Amino acid sequence: MIRLVLVAVVAYLVGSIPFGFLVGRVRGVDLRTVGSGNIGSTNIYRALGLRVALMVFALDAGKGLVGARLVPLLGAGALSPVYVRFVGALAVILGSVASVFMRFRGGKGVATGAGAFLGVEPLATVIAIALWAALVAISKIVSVGSLAAAAALPFLVAGLSAAGASHNPVFYLALVVAALVFVSHRSNIARLLRGEEKRVGRQRDAEEQK
Repeated sequence: MIRLVLVAVVAYLVGSIPFGFLVGRVRGVDLRTVGSGNIGSTNIYRALGLRVALMVFALDAGKGLVGARLVPLLGAGALSPVYVRFVGALAVILGSVASVFMRFRGGKGVATGAGAFLGVEPLATVIAIALWAALVAISKIVSVGSLAAAAALPFLVAGLSAAGASHNPVFYLALVVAALVFVSHRSNIARLLRGEEKRVGRQRDAEEQK
C-alpha cells in the first residue's frame, strides 16, 4: 500500500509540472492573463503560435506517459501492473488539471491524458487521437475534438479489450478521465451551446492582419 501511495504522489507531482506556464514565462507571456487564461496548448497556440503549442503538447503528453509507465515501476510488486499503472495514469492527469504548483489550477488534461493512455491502452488512444484530429480539422474547434475523443475513449477501450469492459480497469479509468475532461471543458461547452466558441487560427489570423 505504501508503494501505491508513493506512485500516486510522484505521478501527481509529475502531472503538476506546468509546462505551458513555464514556457510562456520564458517567452515573456503569463498565459493566465491572455486569451482564455488557460495554460494548455490551445491558448498557447493563440498567444505564441503553433510551434510552441506543439512543443507544450508534446511535453504534457510526455509527462502523462511518464506517470502511466515509468512512475508505476516504484510500485512494482504492490499490485498487478495494470492496477499500478491505473493509479499512476489517474494521478498524473489529476496533477495536470489541478496542479499543486498553480494553486490547484491547470490545463484541460487532454494532452496529459493522451500521453497517459498511450502508456496503458495505445491502440484505443491512437484511434481517439485520430478522431480528435479529424474533428478539429473539420470544425476548426479544438474543444469539439477533445470532447468527442474523451467521450469515445471508454467505448474504444471496451471494444478493443479481450477481457471485456467490466473486467478491464482501464475502461473505468477512461470513464473517469472522460468526466474530468468534460468538467474541465465546462466553459467551452457553454460557449459551444451559445455558438461563441473560438475557431483555430481565427484570432491569430486577425492579429496578423492588423
